[in-house]
Amino acid sequence: MTNSPDMKISLCGLELDNPIIPASGTFGYGHEFAELYDINVLGSFSFKGTTFEPRFGNATPRIAECPEGMLNSIGLQNPGVHAVINEELPKLEKCFRKKVIANVGGFSVDEYAKTSELLNACDQVGMIEVNISCPNVHNGGMSFGTDPAAAAEVTRAVKAVTTKPVVMKLSPNAADIAAIAKACEDAGADGISLINTLLGMRIDLKTRRPILANKMGGYSGRAVFPVAVRMVYQVYEAVKIPIIGMGGISSAADVIEMMLAGAAAVQVGAANLVDPFACPKIIKELPGVMRNYGINKLTDIIGGAHNG
Repeated sequence: MTNSPDMKISLCGLELDNPIIPASGTFGYGHEFAELYDINVLGSFSFKGTTFEPRFGNATPRIAECPEGMLNSIGLQNPGVHAVINEELPKLEKCFRKKVIANVGGFSVDEYAKTSELLNACDQVGMIEVNISCPNVHNGGMSFGTDPAAAAEVTRAVKAVTTKPVVMKLSPNAADIAAIAKACEDAGADGISLINTLLGMRIDLKTRRPILANKMGGYSGRAVFPVAVRMVYQVYEAVKIPIIGMGGISSAADVIEMMLAGAAAVQVGAANLVDPFACPKIIKELPGVMRNYGINKLTDIIGGAHNG
């Protein structure tokens, strides 16, 4: 076996040095982390969820600690797509020479399309990741990602206005995650990204009230890893397009497990909030873990748990 296992992967036509991608909402727009280390060691990263108009986000408190994880109800706080294009991307260009993944949020099909069309015109954006865990304001607040028809409608709308790969980010709160993924693939999606956070809640024993102002929030962290592995495994059997797996990944061994389940690349989320150096540490330890398990080339193990 060679001394340097091959960590390169191809994701929807993008060639990445390694499969490690910080997840949206845990890495800002990149330049904050660039003050800590050279972020060009990353495969890429998914920037903060961006909507058409600026959003202040939900009322506080909007973070609650949990064993092996955290709850958040940030509410897509972001400066809006025009500020991202005019201010954030030029700052990022000074410290990141690779293509970035643009994460798009929205509350109507039209909003997803308008925001995606603007980001599609940005040379630095290599891929568009569409977060369909957002509440559909035209359907009583039901998430686009819990209904196959709604997921497909958003997919078609974004594909109609973009030339770059479109990856649909799915909600684990759907009754049948594989059906949602298949609907997105049939509507033209180039890839699937999963899982987003699980719906959770904490209650303050002293006040006897929910800790979060929004009552419920998204649960992330190491505890959700087995759920994420299960869903990636199920979706791999349902679709032929690449999968980006995420949910509780905090070590190189987790990366291998997620790829065996079917992921072509992974995103690291809550671990970045615990340790800002989580991603470079995983990248550094990955070759050693590959050698331990006799893996010469990462792409050889994608979906390996489905064989036999």
